[in-house]
Amino acid sequence: MTLDFRPGLGAVAWRRSSYSNTQGGDCVEVADGFPNVLPVRDSKRPHGPVLVFGVPAWSAFVNEVRADRSV
Repeated sequence: MTLDFRPGLGAVAWRRSSYSNTQGGDCVEVADGFPNVLPVRDSKRPHGPVLVFGVPAWSAFVNEVRADRSV
């Protein structure tokens, strides 16, 4: 977990998503603790852009990924 001190994000503790590649390749990190939104970033670009998703939109995305993996 790393901390991010960018303006507007405060001290954010990032964690690697359980859906990320375990070989250090395509890794998505998320930050918890924000009401109604979920910040997401690329672990290979920790100082790059952060996307902020509404919790319902992120939940819908994760559900689609899960459904696709079961096919």
